[in-house]
Order: sequence, then C-alpha cells, then structure tokens
Amino acid sequence: MNITYRFYRLTSVLRSKIGYRTLKTAVATPLSMAIAQALGVSNVATAGILTMLCIQPSRRKSFETASHRFLACLLAIAFSAVFFEIFGYSAIVLAILLMVFIPTTIFFKIERGIFTSTVITLNIYLFEKLNIHFITNQLYLIVIGIGVGFLVNLYMPSLDKQLENLKKSVEVRFKIIFLQIAQMIKMEDIHWDKKEIEELETLFTQSSELVMRDRENRMLNDKHSYYEYFQMRRHQFDILQEILILVERLSREVRISSDIALFIDNLGKDVHTEDTASYHLKELNKLKQQFKNSKPPKTYEGFEARSVLFQLLFEIERYLSVKQNLMQPEKRKRRRLRISKTQEGSDL
Repeated sequence: MNITYRFYRLTSVLRSKIGYRTLKTAVATPLSMAIAQALGVSNVATAGILTMLCIQPSRRKSFETASHRFLACLLAIAFSAVFFEIFGYSAIVLAILLMVFIPTTIFFKIERGIFTSTVITLNIYLFEKLNIHFITNQLYLIVIGIGVGFLVNLYMPSLDKQLENLKKSVEVRFKIIFLQIAQMIKMEDIHWDKKEIEELETLFTQSSELVMRDRENRMLNDKHSYYEYFQMRRHQFDILQEILILVERLSREVRISSDIALFIDNLGKDVHTEDTASYHLKELNKLKQQFKNSKPPKTYEGFEARSVLFQLLFEIERYLSVKQNLMQPEKRKRRRLRISKTQEGSDL
C-alpha cells in the first residue's frame, strides 16, 4: 500500500512538472522500439522516431496525424522505389525526389506526414537497395511506430477541472463588475481600477485554447457545453462593457431610482451556471413598465439620464437573452418557427 501511494505521488509530481505529452513520449518511444526488436525488425530506432512524431495534444489531432503519416509513408516508399531504382541512389536524386514528393503530399492534403515519411525515404536511400524483405521491414516500422504513438495518445487527461476553475473565475469577476455598476448607479464614491476587465480578457483567451483541446478530445460528441458556455460569457462580457460605457455617462447630479441599482446588484449575485435569466427578464419587464409609468423629468439633464437608463435596460435585456438562448434552446427554436410562419403568412 505504501509503495502504491509513493508511486501515485511520484506520477502526480511528474505530471505537474513535466507534462502529459512529455511523459507519453518517454513511455511510447522505448515501447515501440521494444516491440520492433521483439518482432525481429531491424533499425528499431526508426520506430521510436515515428512514435515521437505522432504524440499530439489531442485525440483528433492524433488520429488525423496518424492517418496522414501512414499514407505519406506508403507514398514515400512508392516514390523511392521509382526514383532511386531508375535514376540511382545519389544526393541529387534525393533532392529531386523531395522536391516532387513534398508538393504531392500537400496536393493530397497529407502534409503532416512529410517529416515521418522523410525518415523512411532516408532509410531507403542509406540502404541503397529495395527488395521485398526491406519493404516489409519498413512497413513493420511504420505500423509499430505510428500505431504505438496513436494508441498511447488515446489517453488524454480530463480538462474538466481546469475548465470548471475557469468558469468560477469568470463568474467571480462578473459579480464584481455588477457590484461596481450598482454602486456607480447609486452614485457612491468608489475607486475601481477595472482590473477585472483585463483579467476576463486573459481568462477568455485561456478558455478558448482549453475548450478547443477538449472538443478535439471528444471526437464522437459534436455538442460541447463548455464551448457554448464560454461563447455565451464572451458575448455577455461584450455587452457588459457597453453597459459600463452607458453607466459612466450618467450625470452625478441626477437622482437615479434605487430599484435599478438593486436589480443590477441582484443580477451580480445570480451569476452562475443555473438558469436565472427567465426570472430576471420578468423582473426587468416590471422595471421597464415602472420606468415608463414614472413622471417625465423636468430638466435637460433628467431627460438625458432617462435616455441613458432606457438604453441601459435594453442592454441588460440583451445580456439576459444571451443566457436564456443557451439554457432554453427548444424555446428558442419554437420562437424562430413562429416568426418564420408569421413571415410566410404575411407573404401569402
């Protein structure tokens, strides 16, 4: 039990300090060489090189790379057989071969296999003789090297924990921004450096990279909640910046209804994954109705503030609708269908 625990601790440290790709390369390379050696294949170092080239950051890239490299290697054997056997084994022929071979791989869209297939081409060039035994040996090296790399690369660590942490970080900063907006509407003296805006830009950049890797690891699943979630938050973030611009335009000399500040404060408290958009949209409609029924302002500054507040409520409605569209896709589809039917009826 103690040995197992120590081994677990050691692998945890290695994962955090070295990285999964490095670990997989370190394991897969000698493994492919050992398999090739056990099968009696010569030049086992080639299998190790092919395996190293096949370790990729995601399952989808691994699959695409493995297929590209396998096809490119087969093409390299065919090209080598033609060029070297007809024109001889010389550096000039090798150069001409590569000048023809590389554009061919690009034409067939298997250019990811250029480096791998070049290894096979150089093996043939150095051997200076093609026969069935040598070609079979090269095929063994290709299958073992690419196959081991692909199989090892099928294991991908889950990115859920990192993505969940990013979600929480984004939501915390959204809450802070809403709190600051509420205080600005209440005309409270605050000293806000808006660092959360820059932090969110960084978080969205990080999430974009992680989400793409996670999507490529889920090869059989087109729907991806993290992708949709961060797309939604990114759109909301853009709207939040528009809201900030509007709030900064409010005159400090005009008294603003505390209901609006309270509503925004509540919005900040409800920034999480659950569906609260529908509830807040209902509350927003009440607030808009109350806003319409209020007495018209008597000063120019009052009219200007009223115009800004009306735009503010419109932007908040957009902010909430973005989340509602994500949380209630079926309702969105039905609404689009009703609109299309109405348009068809009007055309008739």
